[in-house]
Amino acid sequence: MKSRMFSAAILVASLAGSSISAQEIDSQCPPGTSNSAGEPDNTKVAQDACQKAIDLFKYMAPQLGAVLAGGNPTQGVSGTLGGLGHFSFGIRGNGLRGSLPKVDLETPNTRGAQVSMYEIETKPVGFVTADLALGIFKGMASSGFGAIDAIVSASYIPEYNSPSVKVTVPSGAFKLGFGAKVGILKETAVRPGISVSFLERELPKVTITGISGDDQLLLENISVRARSWRAVAGKSFPFLGAGAGFGRDNYDSNASITVTVAPRPATQGGTGGPIALAQKLSRNNLFGTVWINSRVMRIVGELGVVSGGTIVTYNEFDGVQPADKRTYASVGLSFGR
Repeated sequence: MKSRMFSAAILVASLAGSSISAQEIDSQCPPGTSNSAGEPDNTKVAQDACQKAIDLFKYMAPQLGAVLAGGNPTQGVSGTLGGLGHFSFGIRGNGLRGSLPKVDLETPNTRGAQVSMYEIETKPVGFVTADLALGIFKGMASSGFGAIDAIVSASYIPEYNSPSVKVTVPSGAFKLGFGAKVGILKETAVRPGISVSFLERELPKVTITGISGDDQLLLENISVRARSWRAVAGKSFPFLGAGAGFGRDNYDSNASITVTVAPRPATQGGTGGPIALAQKLSRNNLFGTVWINSRVMRIVGELGVVSGGTIVTYNEFDGVQPADKRTYASVGLSFGR
């Protein structure tokens, strides 16, 4: 069987450290048994499909986390806003050079789990996000130390429907995130603005149904959450600004899968699940940003890299590994101040 149904696990990426191979088979994919004639039972038929779905989830989730988190939580603003009455609103497109396993080239084995080597193709992975920052407290008059801004973030995923893949967003296509920024040094004509921040972003929960003939993969309640700490310094000039930052991202990804493998000649069908999938990963985030100032808005560009962490899989991937460093970029518009 050409397992096109597993392309559903990859589709969510288009909408929106190295791997250690030879991991033991996940305990949530039990081995099943065979009868005296060597015919596998329901559980054994589904084991390989189950394990492949888990590894594809592990491979894609960190890419979704990286493109969701981005770099500067308030583009074009390195310090804080200056207290009540000040605000900044930005909308941006975050993207990275994604690595997508060619799932249609691997046929799940119906007689137990088997290691496959997935070929990788490069495609862009991206999301649109928006951020609103509101000045709360201006901090110390001279330095701005202790200034506080509140941050609200929003992310968006559309629904999608085709003969082989259906993507629904049962709880709504938008998801809000929240955070805060604390001023370390207020920007002036001669010195940069410096701040530290925490922001928690989350993608809307998605349900994906992938169908290939009578085979089906159901992924329910797919969620990706990124908790990000940032330290940012930058300086704005009359027509141009630049900044840089460093931080730490914690990705928390979850889903539930159910696999249905239709009967084959001389082999009965099988089902697996529901199986709860979860992945937690911490990565370093280093980025630089530049922006063009005008009287009404800022045009912002950003380039960054995430790295670190370890991801263990049973199946293998040719080329870019699940926890390899990733370069991301974003372009956005920012208003206010």
